[in-house]
Amino acid sequence: MIEKNTIEHEKAVLIGVINREQNEEKVTEFLDELEFLTYTAGGEVVKRFVQRVDVPNPKTLIGSGKMEEVESFVKENKVGSVIFDDELTPAQQRNIEKQLRCKIVDRTSLILDIFAQRAQTSYARTQVELAQYEYLLPRLTGLWTHLERQRGGIGMRGPGETEIETDRRIVRDRITLLKKKLEKIDKQMETQRGNRGALVRVALVGYTNVGKSTLMNVISKSEVFAENKLFATLDTTVRKVVIGNLPFLLSDTVGFIRKLPTQLVESFKSTLDEVREADLLLHVVDISHPQFEEHIESVNQILDEIDSADKNTIMVFNKIDQYKHAEIDEDDLVTERTERHFTIEEWKRTWMQRVGDKALFISALNKENLDEFRKRVYNEVRDIHVTRFPYNNFLYPENLDEY
Repeated sequence: MIEKNTIEHEKAVLIGVINREQNEEKVTEFLDELEFLTYTAGGEVVKRFVQRVDVPNPKTLIGSGKMEEVESFVKENKVGSVIFDDELTPAQQRNIEKQLRCKIVDRTSLILDIFAQRAQTSYARTQVELAQYEYLLPRLTGLWTHLERQRGGIGMRGPGETEIETDRRIVRDRITLLKKKLEKIDKQMETQRGNRGALVRVALVGYTNVGKSTLMNVISKSEVFAENKLFATLDTTVRKVVIGNLPFLLSDTVGFIRKLPTQLVESFKSTLDEVREADLLLHVVDISHPQFEEHIESVNQILDEIDSADKNTIMVFNKIDQYKHAEIDEDDLVTERTERHFTIEEWKRTWMQRVGDKALFISALNKENLDEFRKRVYNEVRDIHVTRFPYNNFLYPENLDEY
């Protein structure tokens, strides 16, 4: 199988495409995210190429002129990888590889590579391996030709299989095996969740790198791995947390990202069972990111896919300490005021006002507004708990300040 790669600052070039669906501004934003993904995988971006393509070239995605430009840059600067922001077809990948004579990676395979590096438990590794095989199956061009002998015996005699057919069969067999292994682990995890009793379950959800693990560490006083890189958390972590004297279970889940590969959404749906079975969701948002509204939309879309969009949710706007709004000079009469110029107080008066007291503004790193956060979570968890156990509501006062 594809092994974990640890790239030592390999030189990389990024390629983006402007089309009817994504304008120049959107492509720049996607390439910024792709650059962060490349950095997370251990690469160093030396140049970006962008081309307007209304109809993608079926052979190489981008035009032949742009391909020649990329080719000369790759040769001159000894670039190791060319990374496309859009998913390439198997044929396109082969054609580009033949012309550029270097490693060709698309967004999907880059995310899969990061996941392979980050997977720690047997469960996460199995999920990633399954996604890698499903991605690899249509791209097989005789990569492995002598891993196993050709099938023989009754009913298998005849002209025999070609090498590529043998390879495909090996991969399909492996996919079937991994799916069975995941089913077995799923049953074990379902039993584990059942053994947790009737404690209220709270799940942290959100885009990748918004500070979910940092918030988890602050609330649960535990040491969950947190780093300023994408997909620092792959394995769901569950901790028992007590606020006041009210206990509940808090789980930290894998972060979401735009253009998330279909294979990964499918493979990690079982990991997201923690979200599906949660009583309360804490949707963490990095308010300091210029495109945080689109991040919210991406997360909501995936929550909808796993039938969790209607769950009781608190919006937690994190990283308020890093939020900076654009400023307009007093004598500037030309620049139009947009959302980029909003202060946090002005944001609170927008659509966020409709969220009401279900919107919290904190800094998990600097521990700003955490008392307000704890009170809000306590009240929500208490309401769920009292509904579940109506006879012991006297154990938990309505106001957290009474402790």
